[in-house]
Amino acid sequence: MSIQDPMSMVQKKDFMSSYLEALSLVERLHRLLLDVIKDEFERVGALEINAVQALLLFNIGDNEVTAGELKSRGYYQGSNVSYNLKKLVDMGFMHHQRCEIDRRSVRVRLTEKGRNIRDVVSELFERHAEGLQSRGVVGPSGIDDITSSLKRVERYWTDQIRYIY
Repeated sequence: MSIQDPMSMVQKKDFMSSYLEALSLVERLHRLLLDVIKDEFERVGALEINAVQALLLFNIGDNEVTAGELKSRGYYQGSNVSYNLKKLVDMGFMHHQRCEIDRRSVRVRLTEKGRNIRDVVSELFERHAEGLQSRGVVGPSGIDDITSSLKRVERYWTDQIRYIY
């Protein structure tokens, strides 16, 4: 049995503490993003759509997709995406059409009404990007570092799901 260096134990505890803080921050940022989107829609008077649905429209953009494609891209969980796609179709934000090849699959794309919502979210994000830079919150290299680190964590977590030790 080997004796571990006491410093490495301290470093492990420090890393674990930082990791838990980062996880908490990711959760809070996601919830805060939804609140920011909700507030923007209240400001512009678009009250019939919620923030999750608006973000879904933004992520679909000009593409024509299936619910499965959105799930495989990692944007949404199963029942959540299906429920919200149905609501968005019912409210007139999206068109839906059965696939010719696989009749069980439905492809969706934004209507003009949906593109208007997508544009509101896009403009909000553009204002945020400009504000982050102009106020010195984070610049191009900082945002690249954040994105790179988050992608590595995403890959690690994905590997943990696919290849359990």
